[in-house]
Formats: sequence, C-alpha cells, structure tokens
Amino acid sequence: MKTQNTSPHIGIFGRRNVGKSALINALTGQEIAIVSEIAGTTTDPVKKTMEISGIGPVVLIDTAGIDDVNELGKKRVEKTENVLKHIDLAIIVITNFLIDEIEKNIFENLQVLDTPFIVVNNKADIVDIKNVTFENENIIFTSAKTGLGISELIEAMKQKIPASAYHTHSLLEGLVKENDTVLLITPIDSAAPEGRLILPQVQTIRAILDQNAIAVVMKPNNIGEWFTLPNPNSQPDMIITDSQVFKTVASLIPENIPLTSFSILLARFKGDYENYLKGTPQIENLKDGDTVLVMESCTHLTSCEDIGRVKIPKWLTEYTGKKLHFDFVSGLTPIENIEKYALVVQCGGCMITKKQILNRLKPAVDAGISITNYGMLIAYLTGIFERATLSLPNP
Repeated sequence: MKTQNTSPHIGIFGRRNVGKSALINALTGQEIAIVSEIAGTTTDPVKKTMEISGIGPVVLIDTAGIDDVNELGKKRVEKTENVLKHIDLAIIVITNFLIDEIEKNIFENLQVLDTPFIVVNNKADIVDIKNVTFENENIIFTSAKTGLGISELIEAMKQKIPASAYHTHSLLEGLVKENDTVLLITPIDSAAPEGRLILPQVQTIRAILDQNAIAVVMKPNNIGEWFTLPNPNSQPDMIITDSQVFKTVASLIPENIPLTSFSILLARFKGDYENYLKGTPQIENLKDGDTVLVMESCTHLTSCEDIGRVKIPKWLTEYTGKKLHFDFVSGLTPIENIEKYALVVQCGGCMITKKQILNRLKPAVDAGISITNYGMLIAYLTGIFERATLSLPNP
C-alpha cells in the first residue's frame, strides 16, 4: 500500500536555476537533492521526508521551475502548481530581487488556498543585499552555497508553519479524560491487513494512552460477554467502532453510552467537520442519474469487501432507491469537473495531512456541493447519525 506522510509539507517553488535544490540541501544539512548549473535539473516534484533542527520531521517538496515554457515544461509546471494544494507552507525562491507575473501568480494561488509563504532571495553571496519587501512579506536573503541566512529561514519556517499542521490537539480532545475506559470495536474481515490493525485504530489507541485512559479492544462478537462481566466498572465511558458495524454495535450497547467511529473521529480531527455535518443529511436529496464522487486518500488493492468502492455504493443505492453513478479517485489525484457531482464522500484521511484534505474538499465546498465522510455517511444510513456525532463538537 502506498501512503502519504502526515508531517507538515513544505513546498519549494521558483524559476529554473534559482537554487531550490541547493536550498533544500542547505536546510537539511545533507546532499539529498541533485544540484546542477543546468537549468531544469528537477523535472518533477520530489518529496523528501527529513528532520530539520528546531522544526522536527517535515516533508520537503522540490519542484520543477515555474518558468519552463516548452511543451514538456508546461506539463511540469502543471504538476508544480498542483503541489500548492497539498502543502502547509510554501517557500518562494527568487534571485536578483526578481518578482514578476510568474511569482505573483504563485502568491495569488497561495492566498486563495490560505497557505502561508516565505519569499527567499537566494544566491545572496553574489549580489548586493538591501532591504526589500513585497506586500509586507519580508524577503529573507540566503546563500545555499555559504549558509548565509539559513538559520533565519528556519526561524521564519517555525513561525509560519500553522499549528494545525502538527495536529497539536488530540484525536480525543474533550472526549476522554484520565482513567476513562474506552471500548474499541475492531472487526477482522478480508479487507483487514494481515497481522495488524489499520492506522486509525492504532492512532486511536495511542490517543487513549496519551490521555492516561484505558483502552479495551475487541471484535463485535465479544460485546455481549463484556457487558455481562461482574466488574462494576465494565460499562465503558465511550465506545468507538469501525463504521461498517455501526448498526450491529448500536443494537448491543446501552443507549446512554457515547458511541462514534474511528472515521468520524478523523473527520473531527482533520476533516471539514462542520461541512460534513451539514452535507451528510443531503443524501436525502439525491436523484436518479446523480453522480457521487468517492475520494480515497491512499492507494490500495480493491477487495470484495472494499468499503469505498463496493460497500458505500451498494448501501447508498439501497438506501436512496435511486440509480446513482459513482466515480472513484485515490491518493491525491487531481479532480476535474467537480460541478458534475451531487455528493462527495471523503475517507477518514488517516494517511494525509489536514491541509491536503481541506484543499481537496475546497472546490466542492466552493461549488455548493454537499460533502461527507465514510463514517458519517454510514452512521446516517444506519439511523444513528445524531447519536454518533452528538458527543463530538468541533475541537
């Protein structure tokens, strides 16, 4: 399975031969990017997961020059511009104080996406340094060759990377307190990975432990036995289940126990939770011939029990009684003609960043298209949407 990295993503942009790759090497203190005097050495976006002193683990994305004008170059520029949707911070590299329409176009795109950026005048060892500003953005003068300004750039990055990029709040913030018991229902079917739990389940267990609470993990068939235990503390303070067994679990547990799913926790933690809440009930308005877009955030082999490509289309069609069409996209594949969709269904997004999810959903939100996520959709279809979201206010 191919996955994304959930550390903050930092994109390096600029014209050919301004020293983007050399700047990455200077930031990391390692020769991880190919450096050449030949313009256009970097042809496609290249991701490097690195630890930067004073910042921590990040994903640096080295991009092709934004001034490549030949036919092949235009395709490279398109890929570079697509990176803008997937980053938490941009570094715009210039030389000789050159800020023209090319750079301004990048600035404008970043402002639309609400993505912070830093302007860096590189190769400052071979030009006169003077105080230059652009629209209140102080330009940092660097030399990847001599190390000039690298420490100042790192300080600026620390200030500019949004706190949300680090997921500074807990997956269970405001939901679980010390010594609470949390019951986790994790069915094991043919879609489950061999010999391990799926990432959202692992993340939830870690979040419970971080709260100094107690995690109890079981399959659905053990629920009845748990509630017959003589231990007076056997009633948990919260139950978190795989969305696919929502209906079964809800029928087996007392109404007074808060119930939600791993996917809904992720929707609250890193998705567009408010618009999910608004969009999910719009399932009722689907009509014959409508097309639903299902967005997965990782790439994987499809099985007969695949939730996104098999179960959700089946359940949604059965619930609405409508003749619906379904499109599927994996990873961070660009989405074209978003206006043709009546509903967008996003997975939990455990393998990508919050910024990537929000920017991925933004075109649909801007177009007035209803959005939901796997867990919230399944909760609605099984009649427990209010119960599953009632105890989960925005963090």
